[in-house]
Amino acid sequence: MTRTAAGEAFATRAVRAGQGHDETTMAHATPIYQTSTFVLGSTERGAAIFSGEVAGNAYSRVGNPTVGAVEAKAAALEGGEAAVAFASGMGAISAVLLSLLRAGDEVVILGPLYGGTRSLLEDLLSRFGVATRAVTDEELAGAIGPRTRMLYVETPTNPNLRVHDLDLIARVAREAGLVSVADNTFATPYLTRPIEHGIDIVVHSATKYLSGHGDLLGGVVIGSAEHMLEVRGMGLRQLGATLDPHAAYMLLRGMRTLHLRMEAHCRNARAVAEALRGRPGVLAVHYPGFADHPGFAVAARQMSDFGGMVSVELEGGRQAAAAFLDSLKLFENAVSLGDVASLACHPASTTHGHLPKAMLEAEGVTEGLVRLSIGVEAATDLVADVLEALATATRVAVGA
Repeated sequence: MTRTAAGEAFATRAVRAGQGHDETTMAHATPIYQTSTFVLGSTERGAAIFSGEVAGNAYSRVGNPTVGAVEAKAAALEGGEAAVAFASGMGAISAVLLSLLRAGDEVVILGPLYGGTRSLLEDLLSRFGVATRAVTDEELAGAIGPRTRMLYVETPTNPNLRVHDLDLIARVAREAGLVSVADNTFATPYLTRPIEHGIDIVVHSATKYLSGHGDLLGGVVIGSAEHMLEVRGMGLRQLGATLDPHAAYMLLRGMRTLHLRMEAHCRNARAVAEALRGRPGVLAVHYPGFADHPGFAVAARQMSDFGGMVSVELEGGRQAAAAFLDSLKLFENAVSLGDVASLACHPASTTHGHLPKAMLEAEGVTEGLVRLSIGVEAATDLVADVLEALATATRVAVGA
């Protein structure tokens, strides 16, 4: 049974944390507080709420009880002091970067990263004097310079499932006085809790596994109360990337079954990865649960299982990848991931398509790479689907 550092079983926190019956109506389910504003009462109380001297809701852009339940649950699952929820994963990531970085700072990243995150760093933050530098785990200890302010990582990475050592990253950051940030979207807190490894801040695209049903957009940031105060002020009060109360209600419902869904995702992902490995037309299957995966030892140490994502690199490049995707029947060709339904996409032309080709090639995001988000359907059906599609792609690759 997976347990958090605090000792309470993960499943219990998933179901119970942040939620209880409504004291006003005695409703068992968390209500949707669909309101833009809240009555402040006295002028003195209103001033105290706005100054942060007392807790309370004033305006739903900055805080709302339904959204607050999401934040409490996310903090409990990740083992953080506090959390802030946002309207999307990119809203969450933007809030972290914009609240903690200043002109002249440098972010050191361990890639590859999701295309939207990399573009934010390279294209937008560079305009305001924030530099970005990509390094490997082996280079990290010697890569910290006088301008370095933050270490940023995904693990496993999007889209080719590299695994970075969270303990190493946290140690280097701590010794250099830096802020460490880990995007835990792929692993989820059920498999990995970066804060337990010393990471300062965790971000999620809650659109993915936390929600789990492909029907909402959301993001969440977890960390110390001090950091979250800064992130809330910039991300909500100033940028306004606010999660809608109805989306928050749906996200709460999804998070309650995270542990159940992740067990099925992980089990099915292994079946699909093993079925594809070594087949004609397959150059590589990227899955951290294989013993010869470069990051297997680290993954085995910092993950309780190996996740629900598999990436397959096909012989024949983009033409073979297109034939594979177009032949799938159960896997739907769509971006995003973490849905109960299986999805597949071509990162080089979608999620990472706006990045320079040389950057993609250097980080292994090739034209033949297909990213598979393994759902919770029957494993036998998913395996049959990918093998049939692979046969078609292989015929295309050899010109049949």
